[in-house]
Amino acid sequence: MKQKTNITSLPTRDSKLEKDDKSVVSSLSPREIVSELDRYVIGQNAAKRAVAIALRNRWRRQALKGDMKDEVLPKNILMIGPTGVGKTEISRRLSKLAEAPFIKVEATRFTEVGYVGRDVEQIIRDLLEIAIAIEKERMRKEVYSKAQQAAEERVLNALVGNKASIATRESFRKRLRSGDLDNNQIEIEVNDLPNMPSFEIPGMPGANVGMVN
Repeated sequence: MKQKTNITSLPTRDSKLEKDDKSVVSSLSPREIVSELDRYVIGQNAAKRAVAIALRNRWRRQALKGDMKDEVLPKNILMIGPTGVGKTEISRRLSKLAEAPFIKVEATRFTEVGYVGRDVEQIIRDLLEIAIAIEKERMRKEVYSKAQQAAEERVLNALVGNKASIATRESFRKRLRSGDLDNNQIEIEVNDLPNMPSFEIPGMPGANVGMVN
């Protein structure tokens, strides 16, 4: 199937994507972790110092190898305090810094007497979905450069053909990157997505529900 599309300048790689794939925590000291938290959380200096040390120690435990790693158990962090003092915000920023999934769970939604809500297993499912999304984003960063190069080559093929000379392709490549060809239209062949299966809702004849990828 051919599809017409306008040419727009291909996006440049975000500076955030240029960072090493390794966790930021591995290169930050507790003092630097506190400095990162200071950008978003006002006050609670003792709490920020405590979680920064705990996070750094957790990374150090994970870096152990051999029999020593089996002897060290992971530690959890428990923060206690009234509403609005910054527990959730510290946790959220800390998880983002550690590139770890984060989810906020209100216990009353699952434990309040007489309340019928979601199963507690939904907590794990939600956390897993966030972890999968983080992993997909990490994989997207890994293939970003190759995908950008492949997209550029397809646009050049649509403009000058795949049999054009190297000089011609490079000339159009420069014009494409500079934005001179943004107002041009090209046709690119794309693959049709297969239709997802659907099923009929029980008790509702003629009512079908389709699956979405």
